[in-house]
Amino acid sequence: MSEKPLFTPMESLRADLERRFRTTTRTVQVGGRDVDLLSPANADDLISEDDYVMDERLPYWADLWPSAQILAGEVRTMRLQGQRVLELGCGMGLVAIAAALAGADVTATDYYEDAILFAKLNAAAATGKLIGTRMVDWSKMPADLGKFDVVLASDVLYEPRYAAMVAGAIAATLARGGEAIIADPGRIALPDFRQECAARGLTSEGDPRPYAEGDIRQTITLWKIRWKAE
Repeated sequence: MSEKPLFTPMESLRADLERRFRTTTRTVQVGGRDVDLLSPANADDLISEDDYVMDERLPYWADLWPSAQILAGEVRTMRLQGQRVLELGCGMGLVAIAAALAGADVTATDYYEDAILFAKLNAAAATGKLIGTRMVDWSKMPADLGKFDVVLASDVLYEPRYAAMVAGAIAATLARGGEAIIADPGRIALPDFRQECAARGLTSEGDPRPYAEGDIRQTITLWKIRWKAE
């Protein structure tokens, strides 16, 4: 009789992340359901001068942003059974979890390998199944990523240079007849992003949503991006 492994792959992944990071667990409501997210205890602990010098990289993925919570709530209500869904900048995986719970075939992507590991673990814990994950650099979109029925991203327009990158990533991956949803609180690159979308044949329509937690009051706009009718 074969012996039971001491640890499953997800248990081993959790142990590795808890060894390498000072972690905490945050409970977030998604569509009336509590979702527990393992995350770094403080994103500031992860700031690396070398990473910033290399490409101005900062560990935004390790924070739980209001835009991600609003987008996750919206995604959970969508009929995504059998749909291919891509998340750009998955962070700890909250939006990807919402899409998986809605029945989608999910691919979560990020520029940080550790973000992908947290997202994979959190999604497995919340849904009982593995999601697809992949490292993706928006400035060098992989040609073999494929096309998706739905493309999702939250709070990704915080640098001017991301306007063209995110619009290009959507144009490269959104299937004809599909929809991208970008949750944004009014970041600096938003106006240029909408222009970049238009230049690529994509329309953008805003759907504002209120967000309130503690002393935080924001309006998060869900930007629905589609191909222009031919």
